[in-house]
Amino acid sequence: MATWRPTRLLVAAAGLALLAEVWFGVGLLHPTPAVVSWVAVPFVVGLAVGACLQAAGAGGMAAGAARFWRHVALGMGLIGLGAVSNGVDMFRGIARPGHVGALTSAIYVVGLAVLLWALLRIPGARRSRGEWLRFGLDSATVLVTVLTFCWHFLLSDWRTWSGDNASGARSILALLACGAVVVFAFVKIAFTGTGPLDRRALYLLASAGAVGALGGALAPLLSSRPYLNGTPTILPVTCLVLCVAADRQRRAARVAPLVPARRERPGFVSYAAVFATCVLLLGDAAMRGADILGVAVGTVILVLLVAARQVTALRDNAGLVRSLAWQAGHDSLTDLANRRLLTQHIAGALGRGHRVAVALVDIDDFKAINDDLGHATGDALLRAVAARLEELMADQPGEVRLVARLGGDEYALVFPAFDEPSALVFLGAAAGELRRPLDAAGHALVVEASVGVAVGDQETGAEELIRRADVAMYAAKVQGKGRQVAYDQAMDQRGAEQARIAAELRVALDTGQLRVFYQPIVRLGDGTPVGVEALVRWQHPERGMIRPDLFIPAAERTGLIVPVGQWVLAEACRQAAKWRRELGPDALRYVSVNVSPRQLRESGFAGRVRDELRAAGLPPACLMVEVTETAVFDGGSALDELHEVKRLGVQVALDDFGTGHSSLGLLRTCPVDVLKVDKSFVDNVTEAGARSVIAEALIGIADGLRLRAVAEGVETEEQAAALRDLGYQFAQGYLYGRPAPAGDLTTLGQASVGRVAARG
Repeated sequence: MATWRPTRLLVAAAGLALLAEVWFGVGLLHPTPAVVSWVAVPFVVGLAVGACLQAAGAGGMAAGAARFWRHVALGMGLIGLGAVSNGVDMFRGIARPGHVGALTSAIYVVGLAVLLWALLRIPGARRSRGEWLRFGLDSATVLVTVLTFCWHFLLSDWRTWSGDNASGARSILALLACGAVVVFAFVKIAFTGTGPLDRRALYLLASAGAVGALGGALAPLLSSRPYLNGTPTILPVTCLVLCVAADRQRRAARVAPLVPARRERPGFVSYAAVFATCVLLLGDAAMRGADILGVAVGTVILVLLVAARQVTALRDNAGLVRSLAWQAGHDSLTDLANRRLLTQHIAGALGRGHRVAVALVDIDDFKAINDDLGHATGDALLRAVAARLEELMADQPGEVRLVARLGGDEYALVFPAFDEPSALVFLGAAAGELRRPLDAAGHALVVEASVGVAVGDQETGAEELIRRADVAMYAAKVQGKGRQVAYDQAMDQRGAEQARIAAELRVALDTGQLRVFYQPIVRLGDGTPVGVEALVRWQHPERGMIRPDLFIPAAERTGLIVPVGQWVLAEACRQAAKWRRELGPDALRYVSVNVSPRQLRESGFAGRVRDELRAAGLPPACLMVEVTETAVFDGGSALDELHEVKRLGVQVALDDFGTGHSSLGLLRTCPVDVLKVDKSFVDNVTEAGARSVIAEALIGIADGLRLRAVAEGVETEEQAAALRDLGYQFAQGYLYGRPAPAGDLTTLGQASVGRVAARG
């Protein structure tokens, strides 16, 4: 942090104030020429006005703050003009020391009115009617105290020091007006806050007013030294304090700090005023006899007891308000910041010039943990993850770093980063730390997290940065578990396209635009179809047939995959039952339907399968559900639902086998009937190498576990022959038929049989 150095303006103001006080000290010892003490007044006032205008013109100053400092400059300029007028009156003999003329009084009053107007318009938080009422009561309390002291020390001895002319009265009124402005300044600042204005600068400004009021109070003390005057003695000091206040504002941060929840402040100014009045009362009563003193003491004690009771109540209320304010900005389960505080923190960090990375962390398969181990264990895991994330962030700069929980199993990290690659390096290390076992209610759990990160500066904005991180996090989840993905603009284009597709897909589902196509699954020996796989297609009224890879991701993201999948299941069951009624023993043995992981995690999925079978009149053995390895690899509710489906008598196929986690243990826990070997292992089955070796190993595993294996993506006769040689009995692919409507299925099947027979 740079060392503060006073400006030349501050040095000049300090020099003039010092000369004024030295000259005043000399005047206390020996008579001095009165004119000398007034020379510095116009110069020091000019410096104060210039300092205020500099503060108003500082770069980045909010409009309301700049307006306030311009008004202060105007008010101070008028007060300086009044001081010059007062000095002229003194030299011309129009006014005596300690007194002011009519014109001077008018200028002072106008200047004070401008300052009061500036104080009234201090930018601050919006207040309720009740809060403004309390503000008025606080101001009235302090003002009455000031008037009480003035009455005791000044007005009660009016004739003693003011003489018989009106100038003395004007002096008293000017002093009271100045005191009222000072009182209002302190109460206003303590009550309303300062918005974009620097609080310390405003307290310095109020202190400058207090110093100015002191100058008026010196008038009775200087009546024996007519060559001395309070105005040229105190005004330079007042202007110096004002210059310091303006310099403080000029150097203050232009960006509003992170504003905590507003809380009620005890009226310490009011209590101080009451206490001072009590002291005055006791002092005056002590000189008037024991009876009056006893009454005064009793009155003061009662006042103090009531005040103490109120302070206690206010303290308790303040504690409650602070507790509520903390809860408003924090998550109750983990004590981390919530989204509201996260947004404020990011905005503050960006405003201070930091380049910030925001990462959204989503725990993979948390729902399965909740379902399997219970919500108590799930909550314990969320707290453990929160603690681990805070440990990971401990080395980041404190003014930037933050860990927040946004709800559910989603967290946010804020840390400094120059660009996305550097942020990903940190997040990669963080993901590794998260994989270390976490203790959650006695369970040692290992978690994976999908993380999206975005980096930005003040131009990006807090809300936009969070949105970008959320977009990146979704992209990470689409890619698989345990991924870290940085935001790029292309994601927004894809996201907008998917949002549009999802909206149209909802309409398509409701208006009958979806179709079910079927692809044959054949016996490799003779090419006879034994089943079909049901595949959804979208017949768009304007864009024609839309490929599944264009709308299925949008359906997955928005949750539409659940009603779409349910519709496909119902349609496939209905069609299979129709074939059985029409073809009898020549009907296909089964229809296979793909089930998404999101469908499988839905509670009651097995019950919906049972309902669709009953509604269509289809035997359970004629239905096969296809699931991917990733859908059931971690067990949980998805695996439980699959076991329930199996108990219905429905067949289960493990789709794309070999491309996911490929845990052989999965074949022991998952109720599998069929392994569908992925096309990537079939493409090069005719060539020697790893691909053909894997295809051979997979058929060995299937035979050993007494499972049927279906080779997917068979496109050539050579591939079919190689698969037969390896021992595969069933296949699916373009060689045997492309996906087609139900009405074309018989033709496709006959063509397949014909090709196989001709080849044989």
